[in-house]
Amino acid sequence: MYLPSLADLDAAAALVYRAMPPTPQYSWPLLNEALATDTWVKHENHTPLGTFKARGAVVYLDALVRRAPEVRGIIAPTRGNHGQAIAFSGARLGLDVTVVVPHGNSVEKNACMRGLGARVIEHGHDFQESREHALALMRDEGLHMVPSYHEDLVAGVASGWLELFRAQPDLDLVLVPIGQGSGICGAIAARHALGVKTRIIGVVSSHAPAYQRSFRAGYSIEAAVSTVVADGLACRVADAASLAAVLECADDVLAVSDDEVARAMRLYYRCTHNLAEGAGAAALAAAMQIKDGPLIRGKKIGLPLTGGNVDAALFLHILQGA
Repeated sequence: MYLPSLADLDAAAALVYRAMPPTPQYSWPLLNEALATDTWVKHENHTPLGTFKARGAVVYLDALVRRAPEVRGIIAPTRGNHGQAIAFSGARLGLDVTVVVPHGNSVEKNACMRGLGARVIEHGHDFQESREHALALMRDEGLHMVPSYHEDLVAGVASGWLELFRAQPDLDLVLVPIGQGSGICGAIAARHALGVKTRIIGVVSSHAPAYQRSFRAGYSIEAAVSTVVADGLACRVADAASLAAVLECADDVLAVSDDEVARAMRLYYRCTHNLAEGAGAAALAAAMQIKDGPLIRGKKIGLPLTGGNVDAALFLHILQGA
């Protein structure tokens, strides 16, 4: 498995910082109390797009326009944050951006992508069906497909993990949500490049368990998707390249239910007054699930709040469910 060097990751981070500043990491007293441990939250909800994916698109599209300057239009399937990221970075480079989302996708994420200049097409009932339609449009319209996972995306995402590991090099454990794998692979790349010893555990939705089942079996297993709250984790088929990295380098993969994610969203709001979307709160949900066990008790942990792009109506419903 290829892992980028520290020099490679620092070069990618320099590109990211042309588009956005680093995000903070804070230790919140009420969150520490709730988990009974020393917890550092990496606030990727503070990027200009409210998601860690803003980082990867900057690096991927910079490399694309240098190696293929003839490309004028790009396309990607998305549940929202990946599409926002390529719309944001594509606009900076003068590219036409098309995104394909499943029917019933987040209204506010769709609006954000349109606001960033993307053409938003609704097709299919889940991410996989949207992906298949995006591939057909790519062929029909001569567009470049931006993948959900790629080494350049990982290098950009890793910049956030470099920030966290450099600020808190003695973390015992980080919990990382898994959608299509760029987040956890960014953590793996940064850990390897810096030589820190932090354990990395992935987190999936129990209503979209493909990566967990695949991790435990040692090979790819497709799994049905039914999550309502954690749309950023709604993966039916694991990406082959990211799964290889997870199989080789992750310490475990946990699953959290929509109810657990909703509780974590409420806890983030009450303890930090930060909005967390479902996938963005998944790491905290997993920490709450195992807080009385040896992985967390008495340890120093890192939790990425990976995104804050939640529809107002859904968040209101979740807050009222307290």
